[in-house]
Amino acid sequence: MRWPEASRLIVLALVAPALVACTVGPDYARPVTPEHVEYREEVTPVAVADTLAPPPAPLPSVESVVDLPWWELFRDPVLQDLIETALANNRDLAVARARVEEARAALGFQRANLIPRVDAIASGDLDDTTAEGGVDATGVVGAAVSWEADLFGRLRRTNEAALRDLLATEEVFRGVTVALVAQVADQYLLLRDLDNRLVVSEETADARLTSLEILRVRYSAGMISEVEVNQGEIELAIARSAVEAFQRLRGQVENVLAFLIGSPPSVIPRGASLADDMLPPDLPAGLPSDLLDRRPDILAAEHALAAQTARIGVAEALKYPSVTLSANLGASFASVSAGFLNMAADLFAPLFNAGQNDRRVEIEIARTRQALATYEQTILTAFREVENAMIAVHRYEAEYRQRLLQLQAARNAATLSWARYEGGMTSYLEVLDVQRSEFSAELAASEALGLRLSSLVDLYRALGGGWTAPEDPAAEPEGVE
Repeated sequence: MRWPEASRLIVLALVAPALVACTVGPDYARPVTPEHVEYREEVTPVAVADTLAPPPAPLPSVESVVDLPWWELFRDPVLQDLIETALANNRDLAVARARVEEARAALGFQRANLIPRVDAIASGDLDDTTAEGGVDATGVVGAAVSWEADLFGRLRRTNEAALRDLLATEEVFRGVTVALVAQVADQYLLLRDLDNRLVVSEETADARLTSLEILRVRYSAGMISEVEVNQGEIELAIARSAVEAFQRLRGQVENVLAFLIGSPPSVIPRGASLADDMLPPDLPAGLPSDLLDRRPDILAAEHALAAQTARIGVAEALKYPSVTLSANLGASFASVSAGFLNMAADLFAPLFNAGQNDRRVEIEIARTRQALATYEQTILTAFREVENAMIAVHRYEAEYRQRLLQLQAARNAATLSWARYEGGMTSYLEVLDVQRSEFSAELAASEALGLRLSSLVDLYRALGGGWTAPEDPAAEPEGVE
């Protein structure tokens, strides 16, 4: 290679990095999103005239509520252990964690394209057929260096997209974590509710068996008809069938919990009862805009939008020339050793491809519009879910109080009705009707309490989670300059 040519290549190698700052395509900026000034549901305490529940505590803010550790919300060590076990062993969470590792490796793969590539080269040959009868050895040892001058930012935009993909995958991992904790808590609360309803059913069955024995004695004495005995048998069978149903449901919920914590079907330990120091704080207040920086699904959708925006730049850069610089340097030896240095520059510039490059840009723009619509839809979904969860928390609180009033009245009526029946003042039909009401009120009160607590779980999930993931699956990557 002549020195003038080498000089021009050296000059090009020095000038090309200065051109890298020219990056085509749009830079990402958070778009104008659907606005939601305040939640529709009022956060004032529900006014119910009863003395069965203590007055509500002062209303905390969204920031204070959603940042509470989970075990401070439900003070149940068994639930805490189940959640920690699920976070350690759940297979869906393991898949999400592995996807983060995959995205991190993909980012490292793309970043490598920004750095010159160096490969070693070596070759050798031995020839013992020379005229003098000796051995002739020849060989080459050196290095090959190549680097693509990113004149219009194609590699940088690709790297930017990979970075955003990693961040989106991390948010998906956090979203799976939030959903998993909510599922474990929901199923555990349902299990404790079924425990309560099973106890109610067993106690009701025992009470109805006692009543049936009394009826049989009275029937034997000719005091009542066989119809009343049959009615007592019907009510006993109803209570016992409820026992069987709740045992079946309880076993199935235990299997769901075992699956969530990553173990074969097994008996789940129990901790506090639903009403035993597990009461949640009242409805929180806050601004809907907090969701944009809190919910993992919104953040993941935004990172996906940013990644897709960067891909417009990748497609745009393909319309412009690209330059690859390469050099081979090393030494060759034969009868005489000598060094060598070869430098080259390859220029690739698209001239005519029937508009493929323009269509490629249009494709990425259309995909970006799709990502924007998905992002906006995710925000609207978040607003709806928080609104629904706040309504549920507020209304289940009122419903539970009314169920307590219903239960209190049903118990009193059952006591009075049996006393009236014992005194011959009413028929057994009235007793049966009141007992049915008491049984239904017992079950409904337990269910309402469970739903009240589960609605808070839904609110925490809708707000983006009130807990911290046990580990950050990927270190925070550095941004691309």
